[in-house]
Amino acid sequence: MKKIFLFLSLFTSLFVFAQNEQLAINYFDKGEFEKAIISFDELLKNQQGNSFYFQKIIESYQQLQQYDQADKRLQERYAKYKQPSLLVEIGYNYQLQKDAGKAKKFYEQAISKINENPSNVYAVANTFEKKVLLEYALESYNLAIKLEPKFKFNYQMAVIYGQLGKMDLMIDTFLEEAYSNQNNTIMIQNQLSRFMTEEAEETFNTALRKALLVRAQKNQDIFWNQFLSWFFVQQKDYAKAFIQEKAIYRRDPESFSNIVNLAELAMEENEEETAKEIFAFVLENTQDLDLQIRAHYFLMESKIQKAPEKEYPAIKSELDLLVKKYGISPYTLSLQILQAHFATFNLKNPEEGKTILKRALELPLNKYQTADVKMELADILLYEEKFNQALIYYSQIEEDLKNDAVGHEASLKAAKTSYFKTDFEWALKQFKELKSASTQLIANDALELFLLINDNTVADSTQVGLKKFARGDYLLYQNKNKEALEQFQSILKEYKGQEIEDETLLRIGETYEKLGDYNAALAQYQGIIDNHKDGIYIDEALYFSAEIYNKKLKDTDKAKALYEQILFNHEDSIYFVEARKKFRQLRGDTNL
Repeated sequence: MKKIFLFLSLFTSLFVFAQNEQLAINYFDKGEFEKAIISFDELLKNQQGNSFYFQKIIESYQQLQQYDQADKRLQERYAKYKQPSLLVEIGYNYQLQKDAGKAKKFYEQAISKINENPSNVYAVANTFEKKVLLEYALESYNLAIKLEPKFKFNYQMAVIYGQLGKMDLMIDTFLEEAYSNQNNTIMIQNQLSRFMTEEAEETFNTALRKALLVRAQKNQDIFWNQFLSWFFVQQKDYAKAFIQEKAIYRRDPESFSNIVNLAELAMEENEEETAKEIFAFVLENTQDLDLQIRAHYFLMESKIQKAPEKEYPAIKSELDLLVKKYGISPYTLSLQILQAHFATFNLKNPEEGKTILKRALELPLNKYQTADVKMELADILLYEEKFNQALIYYSQIEEDLKNDAVGHEASLKAAKTSYFKTDFEWALKQFKELKSASTQLIANDALELFLLINDNTVADSTQVGLKKFARGDYLLYQNKNKEALEQFQSILKEYKGQEIEDETLLRIGETYEKLGDYNAALAQYQGIIDNHKDGIYIDEALYFSAEIYNKKLKDTDKAKALYEQILFNHEDSIYFVEARKKFRQLRGDTNL
């Protein structure tokens, strides 16, 4: 019984103490500094060595400009505990009073304590950093290293150099630390990447690149190739990253998966030629079946996207041979799904596609593989206008993979299915929820379709034009591009000058691009640029036009001018970062 009573008493005391601490913190946060001093003083009676409570008392006095009281308390505590960091606090209290001479005197006293015991650097330098007295912090670290060479403060010093704007020193110190303590490399790369994304990135990137290249030339350690590869990936220069990865592979064949990852990254960023070069290298240099299958998948996918219809029979034969070569198993699932997709959307044979997928579902698959097959099966059912059956499969994936990127993708496809079948009220609710999805691509797609439905419902309560537009989008989904083009052109003729006009121009432009008629696509985008400057599709029209001039028509002057318009007039555009990068490339910047 006594033990229970003792436990309850102890628990009650701790609870009351925690409440009192929170009360003191609340007073401080609300600016009630007199009450904060009284509360923290009460807490300090029970924990006299608690530096947090004492610091809050000093800061409260300083907020009240009661510097004499702060000094008195600091001097008393220093006399009792002899903590070198308190000398920095005393000096800072004078600095707040604009007494630079006395402040300097105490800062120098604090640094002199490092001479007495180099370990004092931890407290002294840390306090200087907290007070943003960065030069004194550097002086402290340098003195400690001089007295005790075993001490290593490269990371801390590099951060300070960055805060002081001494970029060359920051880079050199970070790279020295990364090489000496390679476990810290990721943490250091995260620090460096912060500077690579700022407006001053051009000179910084040049300096970092030069520093890495110099080290790679002087020291043949594979570490520097890896660091350079990371650097070029940050710059989205996958071709140069591949050069480094090949150098790494020649000395470390175990690193091959990095090359495959690089190829997939290049493909995701639409750097198709670089991706194809890397995948070709993969197939030439590995016997790993999984890596071979991944390479074949991406190469075939790229080939399908660009192939004219006359090449479809040859592609079908190639796909069939690959599946036959590697066998029907969970390992070749990606090839089987691609085979089914090609049969349906390119060869217009959904029955063959479904047969391939139903056979795949009989394999021993994990939940993600099962979701992949069901997703493609639902896509094919949607292609066949079997909307309700497609929704059943999408719903199963949503249920099985809640709060997962794959589950969110299924939710988006279910919402699009409702849109295609012109159930706009339900689609609108789903798109509204998906606007805040964690995956940016899904959120962007959901937002675009939400705005399309919402804006055109307000403009036309009968939704007749919107229904025709949804039909055009569905024809695009079915890869029936010519039929879709006719549908959108009829909408443009019937609803010219109305709300739906700029969306229709955009779709016609995108469809012409898919058909390879780039001049016709440019004419549609120009219609948006000329007549819908205040619309929500102006940045798309500018960016898509720039891409055509840049990549297809090789007219770099026109491309540069269009990218520049995005930089000056559309800073909130999702295309802003890419437009800036491409504008700089066309301008001739050499440090990208």
